[in-house]
Amino acid sequence: MGLHPLEFSECYLDSPGFREKIKAHEAELDKTNRFIKELYKDGKNLINATKQLGMAQRKFAQCLGEFQFEYIGDAKTDDERCIDESLQEFSSFLKNLEDQRELMMRNITETLMKPLEKFRKEQLGIARAERKKYEKETEKYYSSLEKLLNMSAKKKEPQLQEADIQVETMRQHFQEESLDYVCKLQEIQERKKFECVEPMLAFFQTVFTFYHQGFELAKDFDHYKRALQINIQNTRSRFEGTRSEVYELMKRIREAPQDYRQTSPISSEGYLYVQEKRPPPFGSSWVKRYCTFVKEQKILHMVTFDHRSGGKIGETESVTLKSCVRKTTDTLDRRFCLDLDITDRPGTVLTVQALSEDDHKFWMQAMGGKEPIGHYLGRTYSKERGIDAQLDDVGLCFVKNSISAIETRGISDQGLYRVVGVSSKVQKLLSLMIDEKSTEVDLSTCEDWDIKTITSALKLYLRSLPEPLMTYGLYKEFISPAKGGSPESRIQAIHCLVHKLPERNRQVLGLLMKHLANVAAHSKQNLMTVANLGVVFGPTLMRPQEETVAAIMDLKFQNIVVEILIEQHQKIFADAPESCPLSSAVPVLSAPTRQSKKLSRQNRPLAVYNPQSLDIQTVSAVGDCSNSATDETSMGSNESVSSQSSTASASETSPEKTDHSPVSSSLSSWSNSGTSTAAASWTNSGASGEVKHTAAAVASDGDKPEESVTSRKAKAVYPCEAEHDSELSFQVGAIFNAVTPSREPGWLEGELEGKRGLIPENYVEML
Repeated sequence: MGLHPLEFSECYLDSPGFREKIKAHEAELDKTNRFIKELYKDGKNLINATKQLGMAQRKFAQCLGEFQFEYIGDAKTDDERCIDESLQEFSSFLKNLEDQRELMMRNITETLMKPLEKFRKEQLGIARAERKKYEKETEKYYSSLEKLLNMSAKKKEPQLQEADIQVETMRQHFQEESLDYVCKLQEIQERKKFECVEPMLAFFQTVFTFYHQGFELAKDFDHYKRALQINIQNTRSRFEGTRSEVYELMKRIREAPQDYRQTSPISSEGYLYVQEKRPPPFGSSWVKRYCTFVKEQKILHMVTFDHRSGGKIGETESVTLKSCVRKTTDTLDRRFCLDLDITDRPGTVLTVQALSEDDHKFWMQAMGGKEPIGHYLGRTYSKERGIDAQLDDVGLCFVKNSISAIETRGISDQGLYRVVGVSSKVQKLLSLMIDEKSTEVDLSTCEDWDIKTITSALKLYLRSLPEPLMTYGLYKEFISPAKGGSPESRIQAIHCLVHKLPERNRQVLGLLMKHLANVAAHSKQNLMTVANLGVVFGPTLMRPQEETVAAIMDLKFQNIVVEILIEQHQKIFADAPESCPLSSAVPVLSAPTRQSKKLSRQNRPLAVYNPQSLDIQTVSAVGDCSNSATDETSMGSNESVSSQSSTASASETSPEKTDHSPVSSSLSSWSNSGTSTAAASWTNSGASGEVKHTAAAVASDGDKPEESVTSRKAKAVYPCEAEHDSELSFQVGAIFNAVTPSREPGWLEGELEGKRGLIPENYVEML
């Protein structure tokens, strides 16, 4: 379990557990700050101490290898997992370069040092300032609160009211600061994953331009680099979607905090001041305790916690409640008091004081207290929907009408579904089609409604349904396979779950996924890849009933589910699966564990540095997307949900992201200028006899006869997606010709459809 999500509702309770969660987040940011400082220092050593480059390089690699990102929630996406492992991968590359003490970098300042220092000062520095402000507001609020509670109830009513207003103002200000601080903490935790890794990625490109003998290593890294760019872009896109949802939730809670006060249906919790009686002449004292009342058992748990003493948690005391009675100011000169009759201590009455009148009513209602006035705090929850959207024949007709119009008139429009229409027009169209049940309007031929209005109306209709299209009941089951397992097991689990949906839900979902697959097929024109569509439709098609930060953190897994539905719609919606695993969340895998495909870098022969053979593909601007799409289609990733969607994301990135990516510009600069210059210097001068000797060794090694003169045929028993250009992709039943053993342990070489490449040995059977 990583860092706990910081729920906005807890800002109003301000519990000891909540403060502990905040401390964990602050400690993680402090660790990140120290990490960046150390990395910055080491980078300077690489520039200024060329003679001691080897030592600085080892330290730099060690620093990278030891740091790990923490994540929020109970699981990571494949993209986050790759990002988390990226620093260890970078460390491995540096260790392989350790013995080749050549000139390593010249542009490190622009590509690595400045972005990291900018992130540390602008993001982590803001977090530190907000932390001091939050601690100051905590001290100020609780001091004023105690001063108010110690006021005599016999003071004049205007004085009491004025004091109440002052404290209420401070309380609101304190809670506002708490909300902002919690939001900022979690935003930086998520942002640092790509803000820290992207400069690293750019830095490594400069490294390989100065090491001619690192050509084979650079080839290996090139695949990893492209996959990581996809991971970063996907994580960035999901971050943007998650951040907007978090801000919306914070806005709703800020507008009606009382609706989110109750965090559990079985218990109530908050702060109470407990009277502790002492023997004469010492009188009594009031101690602030965080109390949790379990309604069914009528047990009150009390833990001492003082915000001003460093947040130290005391011992927990539990008592069983017999009855609760409001205490009047006639018998005690303090307001908001309750008398609790305790069954554990016959004849003993425990007196507690609430924090305010509303808080007093809250505890009275929770404990079933006797209120002389007979007034209890009432709550009403309402969900207003301007559109009466239902999953009926009218709704189905509107979905079909919209899809037909989009595919006829606007399938190639840039930013389809991402560019939103004018709100008033969207509401008007949806009202016309749904509320007025108009069936005469053919959106395919009607020019009165533009495409962005139709796409926005379709999304609004799906969001306005009383229950999400993929239902509340199956939400957790859909999310679960996206958090782990192989791509095959995810598809199998989601296939089974789709056929658990109600018939009409499945029908509409199938129509929509077929349409979105068609949209993704035109991504060269509309720039809407499968990954981009997943970001748009994930929260639209599935969402939990509870609106919490923890639920919002699952948005990235919703996107993955939608991506799988789009890519595999033909298989998933064609027929019901013949058999499903006992638990759809944890499918049973029949394929054996595949051996690692990572090739040994230390033992591979080095080739002469040849700039003509380099094929550096970058995440380019929108205008260059179509040019690189063909080159990218052969590249897959074992860590991505689907190699096709991940590949498309690299070559057809949304224009909203590419213009601000430091990696894109640095990689383009590297491939356009640095490569040819460095290669020419090495090649024209002959570099050294050592290089020529290496090339000769490669040539002679390549002329060796195969280990097995007799070639055989083999048949695939499991499907495989290639992860390198040297490997073959195939489906079950594929027949390979001219199969021979490979020098790579656990691999064979063979031909399939005219292409020769590597085949995992445990995926085939010999014929």
